[in-house]
Amino acid sequence: MNNRRVIVKIPASTANLGPGFDTLGMALSLYAWIELSVAEQTQFQFYGDQMKGLPKDKSNLIYKVAQLVFKEAGVEIPELSISMHSDIPLTRGLGSSASAIVGALVAANALIGSPLTDDKLFQMATALEGHPDNVGASLFGGIVVSAWDGEHADYVRIEPHDRLKTLVAIPAFQLSTEKARHALPSQISMADAVFNVGRSSLLVAALASGELGIIRHAMKDRLHQPYRAALIPGMATILERAVDHGALGVALSGAGPTLIAFVEEAATADAAAANRGLEQFLLDTLKQEGIEAKTLWLAPCSSGPQITVEDRTSQPAIPLPDRIRGEVKV
Repeated sequence: MNNRRVIVKIPASTANLGPGFDTLGMALSLYAWIELSVAEQTQFQFYGDQMKGLPKDKSNLIYKVAQLVFKEAGVEIPELSISMHSDIPLTRGLGSSASAIVGALVAANALIGSPLTDDKLFQMATALEGHPDNVGASLFGGIVVSAWDGEHADYVRIEPHDRLKTLVAIPAFQLSTEKARHALPSQISMADAVFNVGRSSLLVAALASGELGIIRHAMKDRLHQPYRAALIPGMATILERAVDHGALGVALSGAGPTLIAFVEEAATADAAAANRGLEQFLLDTLKQEGIEAKTLWLAPCSSGPQITVEDRTSQPAIPLPDRIRGEVKV
C-alpha cells in the first residue's frame, strides 16, 4: 500500500487578457488545495463555500483525472482519499476548473513518484480543458503564452513585472464557459483578425519587456469581448472607461463574468488613492446595472503548484483547513 500523502496548492488564473483569446493566461495569488492518498475505499472531504454541490463519488473530476494519470503511468490505484479546499469562485472566469484539473494531475503524479513530466501533464491538462491558457498558467505560474492545434500544445512562460498587480471585480452570479462561448460568432472579418493579432502581439511584447504603459493600448479586443458584453451589464462601460480611472488596461477574465484590471503597484499616496478610485468605479458601474460584486486585489503568482509529500505512517493526519489556517507551507 502506498503510504504517501500528497498536498498540492494550486493558483487560480485569468485567461485571454483581452486580445489573446485561448492563448494568454496568468496565474493569480488565489488558491485551491488538494490532498490525495491511497485508501481502502474512496472518500471525499470538501471544505469551503466553493465546494458545495460537488459530487462525492467516482464521477468527481478530481478522481477521474487522477485515474487518467495512473493509467498513463501503468499504475492501478482504484481507491483514493481526496480532500479539497478552494478560495477560487466557481464559474466566475478565474480558472476554477483548470486549477482542479492541474491540481489533480500534479497530486496523482506525485503520489506515484512523479513518473510523468511537466510537459506531459500540460498536454493532458490542455486536452481535458480544451484550451491551454488557464491550465498553462496554473501549472507553470507567471504569464503563459500558448498555442494548441488540437493534438499538441506549446508554451512560453514570461515572468510578471514586479510592479504589475491586478484588481478583479467578481459579480454575484455565475456564467458558464459554454454559455459565454455560444455568444461568439462563427466567423469574423479579416480586419478584426488583423486587429487582434496586432494587439495580442503588442501585449506579449509589453509584458515581456516591462513596458507597462503600452498595456492600455494592447488589451483591446474584437474577437470575444464585444459579443460577451451583453451577458454582463456594465462590462462595456468598464472596458471603455477603466483606463480613465487609473487602470493600465482592463479585460473580461476568461469567459467571465469577472472583470480584471491591470494596475501598477501604488508607490505613493496619490497612486493608492487612484487605485481606490478605480475599485469604486468598478463597483459603482456594476451596481448601477443592479449587479452586486466584490473586489479583490491579487498579485500575479510566479510559481505553479506547490507540492508536499508526506509519509502517513510518521505524520499525523491534519485536516486540510487546519493546515491552511496554521500556515503550513504546502
